[in-house]
Amino acid sequence: MTAPTDPPAAPKPTRIAPIVTLDAKSFWEAADQEKFIGQKCGDCGKFTFPPRPMCPHCHSLNRQDVELSGKGTVHAWTIPRHPHPFGFRESPIVAVIQLAEGIRFVSNVVGVGYDEIRQDMEVEVCFEPTMNNHKVPVFRPRSK
Repeated sequence: MTAPTDPPAAPKPTRIAPIVTLDAKSFWEAADQEKFIGQKCGDCGKFTFPPRPMCPHCHSLNRQDVELSGKGTVHAWTIPRHPHPFGFRESPIVAVIQLAEGIRFVSNVVGVGYDEIRQDMEVEVCFEPTMNNHKVPVFRPRSK
């Protein structure tokens, strides 16, 4: 009789952990909990990204963190090839995502081949682990 063996450990994440600024601290804390939040002005009601201390539209300091739908479409994309992106076995698809809330967000699109991505492709947020036990929002094709 052979001794039971433990299943192989999951590979360690190779994505670099996010750089957390004071203005974006709540965004990254939410991402670690797999929540996708954005910033909305408490006075004019417009969404902004990245998080900042003042609304770029009305200059109010009344900002609110709100949960976003996580749905959007691919506005544009590129595949960086040189130099090879650190932490990736294959070059990632880097995309500008037009979120349902009207703001644009730069991230990666996962779960799709280079030849399958297209403009206006419907995507939804998901989260991938990084070094130092953090998570980052990325997007995958939306399930219908």
